[in-house]
Amino acid sequence: MKIESKKVEVNAGNAEVFAYVSNLNNFKELLPIDKISDWESTEDFCSFKIQGTATIDLHKESIEKPSKIQLRGGEKSPFPIKLEIFLNENDGKTEAYQIVNADINPFLKMMVEKPLSNLFDFIADRLQEKF
Repeated sequence: MKIESKKVEVNAGNAEVFAYVSNLNNFKELLPIDKISDWESTEDFCSFKIQGTATIDLHKESIEKPSKIQLRGGEKSPFPIKLEIFLNENDGKTEAYQIVNADINPFLKMMVEKPLSNLFDFIADRLQEKF
């Protein structure tokens, strides 16, 4: 299953947005705080429980400064997941979006596709609000 978030324009340059997003301690500020619990993080790792569902843990896999960050799911994640964050500078502002690839069965896909789409659109909106 592949989900692409909406694209948002962030009112800051690529370097500033990249520095913020590449530190996974900051990821908590982009999540719907009323729907997550059990938050843990370092600069290269974060883990959280989504209300009523599973725990997701993400680890920084690679970075292509200043335009792409790849995260992968870890042992706590209920299915293999890869999150790519794309940042493209345009006239001093940054276009940001995410692509999520999750290896899930068709039954589970029906249950999680819409909530995951909503979550990653929420993250995009919050990133836009931060700057």
